Amino acid sequence: MPAIAQRLPVTPATELPVQKGGSTAPVASVPATSEKHSVGSTIRTLRVEGSQRIEGETVLSYTKLRVGIPYTAETLDQALKDLQASDLFADYSIAGVETGNIVLRVRENPIINRVIIEGNKALKTDKITKEIKLAPRQIFTRTAVRQDISRIIELYRRQGRFAAVIDPKMVNLDQNRVDVVFEISEGPKSKVRQINILGNEVFSDDQIRGQMATKQSRLFRLLSSATSYDQDRLSYDQQKLRQFYLTQGYADFRVTSAVAELTPDKKDFIITYVVEEGKRYKFGDVTVDSQIRDFDNTKLAASLPLKKGDWYNAKLVEDSVDNLSQTAGLFGYAFTEVNPEFQKDAETLTMGINFNIAEAKRTYVERIEINGNTQTQDKVVRREIRLAEGDAFNSFQVKRSQDRINSLGYFADKMEIKQLPGSAPDRVILETNLEEKSTGELQLSAGYSSLERFIIQANITQRNFRGKGQELRAGVNYSSYSKSIELGFTEPYLFDKNIALGGDIFRRDYNSFSYNGNDRQTTYTQVSTGFQLRTGVPLTEFWSLSARYGLSYDEVGVRENTYFTNGKCDYLKATRYLCDAIGNRWTSSVGYSLSRDTLNSRLRPTAGSRFSFSQDFAGLGGDVKYIRTRFEGSKYQNLGSGFIGSIIAEGGYIHPLQKAAREGSDAVRITDRFYLGEPQFRGFDIRGVGPRILRANYSNGTPTQVLATDRNSILDDALGGRAYYLARAEIEIPLGSGARELGLRPSIYAQVGSLFGIEKPLPSATFRTLIDPTTGKGYVGSNFTPAVDVSGAPLFTYTTADTTGAPITASTLCPAGSPNAAGTCIGTNANPRALNEQTPFVESFLGNSASPRLSVGVGVNWNSPFGPLRIDLAKALLTQKGDDPKLITFNVGTQF
Repeated sequence: MPAIAQRLPVTPATELPVQKGGSTAPVASVPATSEKHSVGSTIRTLRVEGSQRIEGETVLSYTKLRVGIPYTAETLDQALKDLQASDLFADYSIAGVETGNIVLRVRENPIINRVIIEGNKALKTDKITKEIKLAPRQIFTRTAVRQDISRIIELYRRQGRFAAVIDPKMVNLDQNRVDVVFEISEGPKSKVRQINILGNEVFSDDQIRGQMATKQSRLFRLLSSATSYDQDRLSYDQQKLRQFYLTQGYADFRVTSAVAELTPDKKDFIITYVVEEGKRYKFGDVTVDSQIRDFDNTKLAASLPLKKGDWYNAKLVEDSVDNLSQTAGLFGYAFTEVNPEFQKDAETLTMGINFNIAEAKRTYVERIEINGNTQTQDKVVRREIRLAEGDAFNSFQVKRSQDRINSLGYFADKMEIKQLPGSAPDRVILETNLEEKSTGELQLSAGYSSLERFIIQANITQRNFRGKGQELRAGVNYSSYSKSIELGFTEPYLFDKNIALGGDIFRRDYNSFSYNGNDRQTTYTQVSTGFQLRTGVPLTEFWSLSARYGLSYDEVGVRENTYFTNGKCDYLKATRYLCDAIGNRWTSSVGYSLSRDTLNSRLRPTAGSRFSFSQDFAGLGGDVKYIRTRFEGSKYQNLGSGFIGSIIAEGGYIHPLQKAAREGSDAVRITDRFYLGEPQFRGFDIRGVGPRILRANYSNGTPTQVLATDRNSILDDALGGRAYYLARAEIEIPLGSGARELGLRPSIYAQVGSLFGIEKPLPSATFRTLIDPTTGKGYVGSNFTPAVDVSGAPLFTYTTADTTGAPITASTLCPAGSPNAAGTCIGTNANPRALNEQTPFVESFLGNSASPRLSVGVGVNWNSPFGPLRIDLAKALLTQKGDDPKLITFNVGTQF
């Protein structure tokens, strides 16, 4: 056991001062006085003086003094000791010894009015008051004060504050009452300044320290709790060291001593371990001796991960015991004992192991107990359990049942199904102890931004509606650029059959936008109204099939006052692809999904895989016809030491079943295509990957026009694609217990993907060059359209004069001459047509390439009080011309 070299300072409770009238004085010591008396006298009378709350008979009951019995010096001294042991009196004495008229004079201990904790910051007051015994309306005693000081000191020691000092005080009040005050000086948190290792030769000090939970206090560990001294952690570290050496083959390793010394300034600890490494062993003969007839000993031994000649590894021995126990469980033996027997040979440095499997009876499930569910109905839990009462026990089915219950998300994580002995040796009771957690989610938010103006969001989800496992959803979102309302309901077990049925109704008003610098501009509007019905059935334990039908009405348009000319969508203003997207259409689609799911949790998987293949056919009526095909796959693996690896891949293709509406437009409309970017493809902006139109404007109104090259000054309209693929490899990094309690889960990852496959759109216009007759210079790419007035009449230009007589150019309805005051055209000289100049631009079609884009990054998931939050720092390493990379992404309220 580790030893602390110095005593820790604690203010003795016997120094408790009395605070009265602003001054303090020590409590008077307990007198044990008695008047001179005759030995062998008899008590003639016996009474009590000074008691207030306690009856005299009660006071006498604590002594052996009674009227009529003889008394001696010893009996009177014993009476005083008995009164002292009662802890009821602050002072006591005996009078009337000479006459035999004995008087017990007592002064009662005061009653506690309040217990006050001062100076505590690291520990909350309610945590301290739960540990101490003193409380209001109790009798005050010094013994209780001492005990409470010890308890508070222990609380601070557990937090690593070994310099904490408790100064108790007492404030006298009227009616023999007191306030007890514990003034606490917490002191600094004691850190581990240094960890010394003595006796190690094979592994370096740093390698050994790396195996410990306790860490040396260093600047880069400023936020770590592992640098605090904890005596329990020292014992744990000794076990960790032994486990480490045993996994490396050193079967004789031991820690001969572990000493923790407090530094003279009482701030830090220096820990010294003395170890004996011993010799390194290899595995000798590995055999299995099974008393169960169903097992072949030779085959079982061959299936174990440890082999003769390999370096000895205690972890492999533990894994082998688990594997043999699980194998026995698969055959219905619930309580099989597997005992490894070691044959260590110090001369050959080998460790032979024989796994002895004790005889056992095949086990059957006697009873399944569901405990702890107050809201969730029993049937919701029982239908996830893959065994029924009376079935043969099967450890695989128990583990599968455990995973399915955890995947519901209704209960605290890491719930385990316990296996308890039944009424007979061949009976087992499966006990499921549940701890329900909140399954309702209510998100209310309101805000303001310069782009969205007022933003209001309200979403409510109940994933265990009425305790029946049903899911009910409702949501409303409103802002200047998006408005939606959605309702959804899912019944996972229709009529208590393993058939899921659900539906959604929705109305979504969405404005697609692009940026020109910091100016957000709406490109097109889409209003969708519709519903979807869906159902699903399991095919096997891991395979399932689902089907769906959806009907929606989409209205797609652009702002007429911005993009229309003479009542039609103008290619020069809106680009051709936007004009082609305008229209109202019905979409009637039917689809199916085939899935295989072996994940150990649908919420936070750490092992298993999932694959899904789905197709949707649009054309069962309606105006839109296509086949959309998608696949998704994921694989999770526990890499050990808390690291979780995952590989996730997805892809899709949409094939049109109708021709394009116009030459140069794609047969799949823009609102039905795939899009790729943030948040699914980290390292790129929203819709930042794939085909797009970039429109760069020239400066307007001067012969020396310059084409804009700054990406923030170029209109960027994502077009989507018919096909895409995306894959991600990610490793989740474990953190300390403090970070885990906060819900922090960092990870590193690499992603590759692409979006492509649409027809190249025709350019929005063919430009011509206009020559300025006065200078002979041309306007590059200028476009002019005839100007008209509000009634549609053509406008002309003529030369007139302003109020100072200077010539100016003005517009008129006169084809020739100029208008007089009455509006009549006077003159015969023909006037040129007035022209509206369209801002010159160059339009580029980019990004329609299947070539991979690649990004790498680091991200952090946080289950914050405001909902799930993720921050990513991702760098795009491979891009295609036109892509829009983004270094930092931030998402709130989305599950990852």
